[in-house]
Amino acid sequence: MITSQIFIVDDDDAIRDALGWLFRSRGHVARLWSSAEALIAGGEIGRCGCLLLDIRMDGMSGLELFEWLRENGQDIPVIFLTGHGDVPMAVAALKKGAFDFVEKPFNDNELVDRALAALDIHHERSCRQAAAREVDERLAQLTSRELEVMERVLAGQMNKVIAMDLGVTMRTVEVHRARIFEKMGVRSAVELAQLLTARSPKLA
Repeated sequence: MITSQIFIVDDDDAIRDALGWLFRSRGHVARLWSSAEALIAGGEIGRCGCLLLDIRMDGMSGLELFEWLRENGQDIPVIFLTGHGDVPMAVAALKKGAFDFVEKPFNDNELVDRALAALDIHHERSCRQAAAREVDERLAQLTSRELEVMERVLAGQMNKVIAMDLGVTMRTVEVHRARIFEKMGVRSAVELAQLLTARSPKLA
């Protein structure tokens, strides 16, 4: 099982250490950096986690780090930690895809709740992406003829009709159908449709 981690970047030693203690006391792994540059230089962020990011820091700002992460393919959920005067910047970050922002001084329970919500949503999205990749891998195993048969199976055509359309025997269609189900890991046309619909509504 992959352990979710809380990644914390804040140049205030007291806040950073307090946040680390807060999440560790709740059973989470917490990794801490004192600056955006420190994270970039040596801190690899795992795919399963949530980043708490101070919006205003010396050197590279939280917003600049957020944009750097997105440019480098990191879609980890980000919660900005802001002072009152930073709220407009935080709202702008939300429009760019940040998960949320929490004003300092923050309520411990509120912050933990938001981080856990971010983890849940990110985990669900990651699971969907992994499932879609698995379906793509299964589809890649199908031959061009099996794809033709599958398209007609999903359209609700009977084996006899498929055989006539493709100019093959009904037994050949039955063999293709069985191989399709086996490769896709399903037992029926209904399960096949459900699998492809879950991956992308446009495919079924």
